Amino acid sequence: MSFTPAEVAFLAKGTFDHPELTLSARTQLADVQALRALYGPNARAVAELIKARRSGKFPHTWLADADSAQQATPPTVATWRAEFLKSLGARSVVDVTCSIGTEGHAAIAAGLDYAGADLDFSRLLMARHNVANVPFMLADALAPAVRPRPGSVIVADPARRAGGKRITDPAKLQPPLPDLLDTWRGAEMAVKCAPGLDFSEWEGQVAITSVAGAVKEACLFTPGLAAGRRAVMLDSQGATDCVDSAMPDDVEAGAPGRYIIDPDGAVVRAGLVRHYAKREGLWQIDEHLAYLTGPRIPAGRSGFEILEQVPMKKLRSALTAYGCGSVEILVRGVDVDPDVLRKRLKLKGKRPLSVVIARVGKGAVAFICGPRVSSEAV
Repeated sequence: MSFTPAEVAFLAKGTFDHPELTLSARTQLADVQALRALYGPNARAVAELIKARRSGKFPHTWLADADSAQQATPPTVATWRAEFLKSLGARSVVDVTCSIGTEGHAAIAAGLDYAGADLDFSRLLMARHNVANVPFMLADALAPAVRPRPGSVIVADPARRAGGKRITDPAKLQPPLPDLLDTWRGAEMAVKCAPGLDFSEWEGQVAITSVAGAVKEACLFTPGLAAGRRAVMLDSQGATDCVDSAMPDDVEAGAPGRYIIDPDGAVVRAGLVRHYAKREGLWQIDEHLAYLTGPRIPAGRSGFEILEQVPMKKLRSALTAYGCGSVEILVRGVDVDPDVLRKRLKLKGKRPLSVVIARVGKGAVAFICGPRVSSEAV
């Protein structure tokens, strides 16, 4: 629930550190009652602020409500984008859906000029608190309040959820993506979107970004900024590994090597599995699958050492022979529910193993593997 302007003004005056409160589903009622004794009608806002700050997405002194915290771009992603825009020659950013100022914080740190705008007055007040000494305007992203200058990039983040559900139609984003692009036609843009949208018709660059292996967003860069596809893999500290469609991809499928590797989701979503495989000296198990194989696990990734390849009908007896008692099951290209299969296997041993089930050629095969292992451990 969004804060009112009066609640934002109240929250801006205090620190509200209450480590003794867990604010979990079990303790929520009692915790809010305790806060009500201290803060009266502002207790709900204080509780929401504490939970938002505990998300770890922004500095502890920032103001944020639950929705803005959920929607906020992870700091490492905003930092990467600001640095990338700067490398492309951008000198300033106009953030037309600025919310609480996450992009502004990153843009300023990268040495870019910045201005923000939003339709939500309460979020503008929070942004002004969070990012000082920069212009924030009350404005509609579809009714431009500024005119882009040479070297400026319009950054936008249309709302991707409605009623608690993810929006998959670009025309139903808020504001709608087609309307947003039409409004700013002729300007260079970087538009954040859900990674599951269909970007096949986009003529500029599509950058899919993950943080610590979890895919976070897609960013559409207009053709005047960049082209092709890019996978951006960030760790929790912001270290960056990129794969792009300009890299060679002359890799063919072949017999399994020592390990099976499941590439980062950003690589898969960006359609750059072969490019990544070529760079890492790997190859595909099957040309239609994202699973890779080879003699090593790439730095910073995890994989599975192959023990044996068996037909699906022999999987249970093979696992029993290995003394398997618990199993991680990965499936790709085959209609198998891992939870249902795990129950059917009825394993009674003590050894932990992994099973990778994939369609290779015309049939499904199971690769019995050791437990998941990181590159640092081999």
